[in-house]
Parts: sequence; C-alpha cells; structure tokens
Amino acid sequence: MLPYINIREHRPELSILVLSSLLQAFEYGADVTGTSIDELKLISSFLLSYPLAGVLKRIPDSKPYQKNLFIIAVSLFYLVGLFDLWSGIRTLLISSVGAYVIAAYIESPFMPWIGFVFLMGHMSVSHVYRQFAASPEKVDITGAQMVLVMKLTAFCWNVQDGRLPDKDLADIQRERAIRQLPSLLDYTGYVLFFPALFAGPAFDYVDYRSWIETSMFAVPPGTDPSQVPRTRKKRKIPRSGTPAAMKAIAGLAWIFLFLKFSAWYNVELVLGNQYMQYSFLRRVWILEMLGFSTRLKYYGVWSLTEGACILSGLGYKGIDPKTGRVQWNRLQNVNPWGIESAQNSRAYLENWNMNTNAWLRNYMYLRVTPKGKKPGFRASLATFVTSAFWHGFYPGYYLSFILAAFVQTTAKNARRYIRPFFLTPDGQRPTPAKRYYDLATYLATQSVFCFTTAPFVLLTFSGSLLVWARVYFYAVLMVAASIAFFASPAKNWLVRELDKRNRPALAKRRSQETLGSPLLGLPNDPGRDVDEAVREVREEVEARRRRGGSASMPKGEELKERVEAKLGREI
Repeated sequence: MLPYINIREHRPELSILVLSSLLQAFEYGADVTGTSIDELKLISSFLLSYPLAGVLKRIPDSKPYQKNLFIIAVSLFYLVGLFDLWSGIRTLLISSVGAYVIAAYIESPFMPWIGFVFLMGHMSVSHVYRQFAASPEKVDITGAQMVLVMKLTAFCWNVQDGRLPDKDLADIQRERAIRQLPSLLDYTGYVLFFPALFAGPAFDYVDYRSWIETSMFAVPPGTDPSQVPRTRKKRKIPRSGTPAAMKAIAGLAWIFLFLKFSAWYNVELVLGNQYMQYSFLRRVWILEMLGFSTRLKYYGVWSLTEGACILSGLGYKGIDPKTGRVQWNRLQNVNPWGIESAQNSRAYLENWNMNTNAWLRNYMYLRVTPKGKKPGFRASLATFVTSAFWHGFYPGYYLSFILAAFVQTTAKNARRYIRPFFLTPDGQRPTPAKRYYDLATYLATQSVFCFTTAPFVLLTFSGSLLVWARVYFYAVLMVAASIAFFASPAKNWLVRELDKRNRPALAKRRSQETLGSPLLGLPNDPGRDVDEAVREVREEVEARRRRGGSASMPKGEELKERVEAKLGREI
C-alpha cells in the first residue's frame, strides 16, 4: 500500500512540474518566434487537432455517442487545460443553451430573429470587453463565439425551416432543414467540434449530423467502382490523410512566412517616423506588404483548421463528376491564389472568408427578402450591418467597410462600361489589348485594397487616418474620381459607344451583372440601393393615393430625408 499512497501524494507535485515545463516550453517558443504565448498555444492546438482528429475518425461509426463525448472532452481540455478559459465555457454555454431553448420553445415565424438578436447581443458584450481590454495578442473566447454565432443563427433558421412544408422552402432550405431537434449530446458535439472550435470553419448542423451518422459518405447508385473512395477496415469515412497533410504543410508554410514578413512589415513601421522617410511609392509598397503579411496569418490558421476537419472526415464533399476524384473542400474558407491574383473587388472578396460569405447570404441576405421578391436595398443594408456588427466595434472596421462599399461601385462601373471594349463584340473572347486591361485592373485592385483594409489591421480611428494621410488618401481620391467620372456625361458617351460596338449582346450582360449577394455584407451597388429606395417611396405614395389618401411624391429635402430613413444612413 505504501508505494500506492506515495504515488498519490506526489501527483500534485508531478502535475505542477508538467504544467511548469509546458509553460516554459511555450515561453521559449514565444521568444524564438517573436509571438505571444497565447498565439503559440493556439497554433499548438491546431496541430494537436490532427492526431486527435485521427483518433476521432477511428472511433467506431456505430457509436456516435462516443464521438460526441470525445469531441466534448477535447474541447474542454483546450478551453480549460490549455487557455484556462473558465469564463469562456460560461460564455459558450449561455449562447448554446439560449439558442437551443429559443429554437425548442418559441414556435413563431420570428423565432430565428429572436435567436439572432440574442446571439449577436451576447457576442457584442464579448466584443466590447475585448476592445476595452486592448490585448489583441491574448486569446479569449471572442473568436470561438464568432464562429458559434454563425453556427447557431443558422441552427435557428434550419429548425424554423423544418417546421414548414417543403413546398414553401427553396432547395437549399429543404437540404438544411432540421425536422427534429437533436439530442443534447449531438447538439453539444456540434457546438464544441474541436477542429473548428477557435477559428472555424463554421458549418450547418445537417453537415455535422450527416457526418456523425456517416450518411455523408454514401456512394450514389451507379458510381463506377473505380471511383469509390477507399476506406480502411469497416469505416465508411474515406481515407483523408493525404489531403489533410497537404493542408497542414500549406498552413505551416503560411505561418512561417507570416512570422518572417510580420517582422519586416508591421503596424509599428507604418505608424513610426521612419515610414515617412521613404518615397511615396515605397510607402504604398509597405502598405501592400502589411496587408499581405496579415493575410498570411489567416491563410495559415484557416488551412490548419480545414486540414484537421478533413482528417476527421467532415471536409468530404463527394466525388467530382468530371474528374472522378474525391473532393475535400466542403469547409474551405479561403483561396489564397484567388485573392492574390484578383483583378476586381468581387474576385478578391469571394475568395476571402468564404464560409462567412455563405452565412451572410443564406441566413441574412435571402432571409430578409419577402417570398417571391428579389433582394433589394433592405437586404443589402441588413447584410452590411450584420457583417459589421459580427466583426466587432473597432473604428477601423467601419472605415474599411464604408470605403469598400464605394470600391465595389467603382469596380462594377469599370467592369460594365470599360471592360467590354477589351472583348470581342459578342463578349466571348478577349482582344489582344485585354492583357493590358487585366494588368491595370490587377494593380488597381491590389493597391486599392491594401489601402482599404489597412484600418482592419490598425483598428483605431486615429491610426487609420494617420496612415491614410501618409499615402495622401490615394485610394479615396481614385474612388471619388471614378464616381465623379461615371456621374458625368462621360458615362452616356461610353454607353453609346458600347451600344454601337456590342449590340445586341450588351443589354443581357448588363442585366446579369447586378445579380448575386453582397460579399462580406458589402453592397454590390450603393447607387442602385438609393434608386431602389426612391422607387419604394414612390410606390408607397401611389398606394396611398389608390386608398383615397392625399399623399404626394416628396421633393428636395423631404425626398432626401425619406430615402435616408429607408437606407438607415445619410446620402
């Protein structure tokens, strides 16, 4: 008995020794890499998720409850054992229990909106707390809560769709509808899915359910046996080690580049006196590299987390009918090449934070649009506000969002009225001069977006304006000049020239260019939104007249006030 007793007596000392050694290891790693201890812990959790995802995949498919328990245990270890986020557990518990109770007990068409307000309001408290704490290098629960808000607002909408008949639902709503509330164990596993706990990617509950039930991996009838994904033993989850390893290697490479580039190009440099010793073009180049080095961090983090999801099997997206190869991009969140080679704002934004784009489109933009109508300015405004509040309350975010909305207008005008001159009249093939247009739009897109996104990195209002002023507000002037140009008679001249050159194919292409939801909540065409608001005011006036009222179409300042009231902002 004595050895047994002695072991128990020394356990606390052994635990303290192990924890102390781990802390020393993180401190040493932080000194070597130049990162904070919490940031190093975060990367370590992403890497640790790979072997743990391998263990998760090897839990028998017939025992989903064991998978759920394993997921919950690992997430609790991350939250408490790694980051000591006891308050974070409370935060996630409040959001997840609140959303489940709202979805379960409120049977009303307004249920998803109640859940949305509750979840966004709760997250806003965390945003405010983090902002006042002013320690961006420390890991708190805000990032995990942002991911959770996407998952749980979608959950509320999916439950509501499950209460409606199929004939009232769009195809994507039928696919995502939850007809029966999940058990608390399944729901908790969904909430705490450890490969995506801190940084995403977010996904809908139906994806989690089809994964844990393995129905996701069913092979369609008639599939060529040579194209059936290979599995091990009796598992239904296909082998995913190679694509997961590729994501891990890519993620570590991005993180390595981030550590190198962020040492050369950082906030301290653009805010310091040395920055003004360089020429204007050098300052613009440094601003571009500041944005690039910041993007590298997100490329690395999102690649690492996606790889762990792939290893668990959740990244499976079926068999590509063209190539016959297994696709593992269900949860892809970023396309680095698509961003770095973007020639217009839409290509830039649609390759960034792709799951957030999908969430905003499916659970805000399309949800505020009445059935049978096309999304208009109200949908754009609601999506814009949601995206802004979801990101937080740093002034820099709002400077970037507002300027980016006008950049969208500039890019749309260039694509609609200038790009066709560099295509054949039918719009199908490029002319020899198209390469010069592509080069010009690439340089314009990259230089404008490095300016536009700088406040997202700088965060503060004063710091953002200081850096913008140090490069003479060049992107603001470019956008203003473009808007003025297309508001002048020059636009009508371009239209006439295009009509002569490209008729009749041009009209159809113009009508299609405004289709599509806003990316990251940014309106595709702010000018069109104003026109839409004026049209709605006119329709309201006409409706009152038909009912026997004496309403008349407002003019001047009154019309401006009515339009601003509808837009929710000044014009």
